[in-house]
Amino acid sequence: QRPLGKTGEQVSILGIGGWHIAKGGKETDEATAIRMMHEAIDNGLNFFDNAWDYHNGYAEELMGRAVKDRRDKVFLMTKNCERDYQGSLACLEDSLRRLQTDRIDLWQFHEINYENDPDWVFEKGGLRAALEAQQAGKVRHIGFTGHKDPRFHLKMLAKPYAWASAQMPINVCDWFFRSFSNEVVPVCVEKGVGAIGMKCLGGSPDGQNGRLVTTGLATGEELLRYALSLPISTLVAGIRTQRDLEQAFRVGRDFRPWTAEDMTAFRNRFQDVAGDGRHELFKTETRFDGGHHRKQHGLG
Repeated sequence: QRPLGKTGEQVSILGIGGWHIAKGGKETDEATAIRMMHEAIDNGLNFFDNAWDYHNGYAEELMGRAVKDRRDKVFLMTKNCERDYQGSLACLEDSLRRLQTDRIDLWQFHEINYENDPDWVFEKGGLRAALEAQQAGKVRHIGFTGHKDPRFHLKMLAKPYAWASAQMPINVCDWFFRSFSNEVVPVCVEKGVGAIGMKCLGGSPDGQNGRLVTTGLATGEELLRYALSLPISTLVAGIRTQRDLEQAFRVGRDFRPWTAEDMTAFRNRFQDVAGDGRHELFKTETRFDGGHHRKQHGLG
């Protein structure tokens, strides 16, 4: 476990990704997905990631069924897809109902992927709704996410609010292209904001298999170990199958960060293929943004 910024919370260094576990539940069966979540909890993996829009709410519903009888063993995070006051409150009530809980441990503004998103969160009343929910005990901590451009994260971090967390892509190619690792993580460390990593395998067009693995550039374990060797609080892993879960256990148990020499040697393997963003298309193409957020910005 590691501290989540200055919140006083301790979270497992690896987390269950709600999008992927729900994808696995659809591909195999719900009982298997729920059993895997229970196995994760039993093995100390307590950070559970989700979002209001994942699989049109199914991801939250599935996770809710998995954690309802062991809620106190899980640090439950989900994401608010709205920017305005009323929409945010409605989003929260949907998430609480689907997750079968009376509180969200970490509620994050989802997909700060556009230049005006940081302003909208404040100007349209989204943060006011989150603060009221926090005062009412429905939300414990407030953060934000995004996968597009470090500039938007830095704009959020410069706003007049002390965020609990910031979620972002953390992978070896990120070091060379629109780098959250270089530009955002140091600011999070300075401000005491818990940095949450995602997309450590590079993402993929089908949302299933990491590009950096399927192209033979690295193994999943190498990529997990690299990301966890950076100063982040936790890394959301795209766990869909039992094999994915067991890989997370192997990496997470007794984890020790790589040395600076190990990190440099690993990065050197990617210099020729990382600088143009070919393995991080989610940074450059709107098709990887959630449909709800594309519509917010008039992109259909």
